[in-house]
Amino acid sequence: MTTSSAFNAPPGRARRVLCVGAAVMDTLFRVRTLPTGQGKILPYDMLQIAEGMASSAAFAVARLGGDASLWGAVGDDAIGERIIADLSESGIDTSGMLRVAGARSAISTILVDDQGERLIVPFYDAGLHETVKPVTRQDVSSFDAVLVDVRWPKLALRTLLAAREAGKPAILDGDVAGDGVIEMLAPAASHIVFSQPAAERLAGAAELVKVVGILKRKFEHAFISVTAGENGSFWFDDRTGEIIHLAAPKVRAVDTLAAGDIFHGAFALATAEGLPIEETMRFSSMVAALKCQVFGGRIGAPTRAEVRDALQDWNVGRQSWRAGSGGA
Repeated sequence: MTTSSAFNAPPGRARRVLCVGAAVMDTLFRVRTLPTGQGKILPYDMLQIAEGMASSAAFAVARLGGDASLWGAVGDDAIGERIIADLSESGIDTSGMLRVAGARSAISTILVDDQGERLIVPFYDAGLHETVKPVTRQDVSSFDAVLVDVRWPKLALRTLLAAREAGKPAILDGDVAGDGVIEMLAPAASHIVFSQPAAERLAGAAELVKVVGILKRKFEHAFISVTAGENGSFWFDDRTGEIIHLAAPKVRAVDTLAAGDIFHGAFALATAEGLPIEETMRFSSMVAALKCQVFGGRIGAPTRAEVRDALQDWNVGRQSWRAGSGGA
């Protein structure tokens, strides 16, 4: 088994990760149970925090000792100023953020119940992402990895293409998106980490070993993985030709909000640091699991030391299948 010291940050400068996509002001309400119909529900805790897929991933990078930058868009309103200030104070370089005149900043209302599950009502102004700047190889050459989400597809595509041209890992957060978005972005990505709902939708199947096999055949050029929450993660090992399942660490989930985003941030940083893929998946899985123990969305992202200590005590559950056999 890999020793916890293998998950230390490499010597020298902190690795730089560029995250591209969502920046949202979330209002989180903690409730005993999620509503099942109309009426009034009284929360017993609340929090307002700037996050979103790319923003939460960038925060995870910073918490784990990486150098995180964010390209996203906010409106020219007070909420936009709050989003940028919150993320900047969290250790993220927001100098590449765009303020869009006449657009409203993204907001979201989220209910989180005592089982850690959530109900999300987001609002994105279509005008936020109409402007798309050019992205060149030189623009991304100083980064060690690039991670994009699906919320700003045109900028995501330009950034992935520039990263590939620069020889950098070009990682796609393959979450549920509008029709054709994944199909547009995936050919430009070197690594694709799908959420389970997005993977099942794209593959037209529900058995995850089979899903990974289908997606690998669809996107042969890329590393393919699927995250499945408490059911762990699955990926295609390009070295061995196997499909591997890693069970999730056992934790008491308090809040699963942003867990997938935190996984992606950890994955991008570990990839930038050159960690082997199996260790990258173990590292990212533990980071996401530890986050789930804390209410507050992205603020639950752990430090490097916390992850290293938890990995030392983790009895890893692992299975593998030859591609093309059984369910694969």
